[in-house]
Amino acid sequence: MFSWLGKQGGGRDRGGGSDVVQTVTGGLRDLYLRKLLPLEEHYRFHEFHSPALEEADFENKPMVLLVGQYSTGKTTFIRYLLEQDFPGMRIGPEPTTDSFIAVMYGDSEGSVPGNALVVDPKKPFRKLSRFGNAFLNRFMCSQLPNQVLKSISIIDSPGILSGEKQRISRGYDFCQVLQWFAERVDRIILLFDAHKLDISDEFSEAIKSFRGQDDKIRVVLNKADQVDTQQLMRVYGALMWSLGKVINTPEVLRVYIGSFWAHPLRNTENRRLFEAEAQDLFKDIQSLPQKAAVRKLNDLIKRARLAKVHAYIISYLKKEMPSVFGKENKKKELISRLPEIYIQLQREYHISVGDFPEVKKMQELLETCDFTKFHSLKPKLIEAVDNMLANKIASLMNLIRQEESNMPTEMVQGGAFDGTMAGPFGHGYGEGAKEGADEDEWVVAKDKPAYDEIFYTLSPINGKISGISAKKEMVTSKLPNSVLGKIWKLADCDGDGMLDDEEFALAKHLIKIKLDGYELPGTLPSHLVPPSHRKPLQTAE
Repeated sequence: MFSWLGKQGGGRDRGGGSDVVQTVTGGLRDLYLRKLLPLEEHYRFHEFHSPALEEADFENKPMVLLVGQYSTGKTTFIRYLLEQDFPGMRIGPEPTTDSFIAVMYGDSEGSVPGNALVVDPKKPFRKLSRFGNAFLNRFMCSQLPNQVLKSISIIDSPGILSGEKQRISRGYDFCQVLQWFAERVDRIILLFDAHKLDISDEFSEAIKSFRGQDDKIRVVLNKADQVDTQQLMRVYGALMWSLGKVINTPEVLRVYIGSFWAHPLRNTENRRLFEAEAQDLFKDIQSLPQKAAVRKLNDLIKRARLAKVHAYIISYLKKEMPSVFGKENKKKELISRLPEIYIQLQREYHISVGDFPEVKKMQELLETCDFTKFHSLKPKLIEAVDNMLANKIASLMNLIRQEESNMPTEMVQGGAFDGTMAGPFGHGYGEGAKEGADEDEWVVAKDKPAYDEIFYTLSPINGKISGISAKKEMVTSKLPNSVLGKIWKLADCDGDGMLDDEEFALAKHLIKIKLDGYELPGTLPSHLVPPSHRKPLQTAE
């Protein structure tokens, strides 16, 4: 259920911080083995829900799962992030990626086939062996020495097909495999093609397999440069309407709009929007290593809550079974009454509706079980998990906070991420308050003649206007007083409660920045300070 920055992701020396990482990792692993695993084994949790966790599940880097219909740009998206090809990569308009490919860091470039991958104790894929050879022949690990992959791993999935091919031709349960990955990754990215938007029934089923993992899902509306602004607005609306029918949550999913490949934009009218959206998506992915500890802890809590509910269900079914005659008929009756049993357990143990497993799936799994082999309720096992949730988790949260304060901010670096961080092509460079930062001339000077005309209509005294006079002009911008108050503080460079012609021009410039949709700086950047208010440079004698 987890992926996390542990030994594999944190191998470099960070002084005291690395010890904290191992302490938190070890603490979670110890809690699982001592408190939760006994409950799972006693009530056969692994047969119904998720396999037992192993060492690699606790030690692995954060993982990102890409899912979408064929030709939505999943593999191209990975190529865009890494800025290099990876073993097994195939790109084309037809369904090219027919395998699950785990793109991970390695000292040398190469690939590992699925059958060898699931016996490697250092990789978190051992439990995938239960899906059989049909799946393992379509699963591989692509390893390469790439800076991005030092912090995260990326899972590329086959393009989702339409009709019977999706359900029959693969030879394995595609949605079950997606669910297995969804429980263990840190981020699920659903990709859609803006040029041919469609959510097929098969894609809908795939999305529904992510039930309970809604907080991990992000949506990318890719290839948005192939449509104009009006068409993009309609496509975006249609996408949100379609997603609303498939993902049953009151919250609106975060959708990133752009064209994620290293080619010229076909339609440049939305370039600024695409750049802002790409920057937001990069920030979300870059934060995964830093948030991995909390994600891991959150997944452990979700697993513990499900295991408790499962124990109540199984023990109830055991209690209701007759000791001698009519066992089979009673079993059928209990399975058909499962929705009513859920309601009864919900009231008896004060359990939230959202903690119960899906009824239909549970009924199907119970069909093949011998209820007489189920165990009765064992309060000590439940108490151990309750104690873990109430007390032990809190101490681990304190350790995580200690980790965050002791360690430097862990960010994904390399590949496309470096291209957005610095230089003239970084996001927001030369825009808003940053405009003119690399110019010798004061950036406000080009508009100052127009501002001076307004300034002298306000009847300055001794070259300055009062706050009252400035306010009369500034409120015409219709900006709220809280924003105008901040602009006043930034513009009144000498703090005398009045504005000279340069300070007034600066105030008008800051108003323009805000009206253009940019944020105001917290403190006035040096390049915006009016020339007459700049302190002369100290020269050595």
